[in-house]
Amino acid sequence: MGKIFAGKTTDIVPGKMIKVSIDGREILVTNIDGNFYATDDSCTHSGASLSEGKLDGCTITCGWHAAEFDCKSGKMTKFPVKIRDLTVYSTSVESDSVFVEM
Repeated sequence: MGKIFAGKTTDIVPGKMIKVSIDGREILVTNIDGNFYATDDSCTHSGASLSEGKLDGCTITCGWHAAEFDCKSGKMTKFPVKIRDLTVYSTSVESDSVFVEM
């Protein structure tokens, strides 16, 4: 599929996360200190949209049941039971545009 436009760097300021739809998939794009990361937007516990949760540093916390994931690696970092990690996608920045590689 290649590189898909996800947004402008000015729309995803440091410490912010946004949800984008790419070819029918919901992808969460985060900006941590000027570095962009992309994961699936759906929590692997019960499918909640992670974009409705919160971002603290590199930790995404699901708003439904407080599962926590590292936005850089997609790894689950905290939850009472083991659930599947998030899928991680490569990102790139060209000029002022953020792209997700699918």
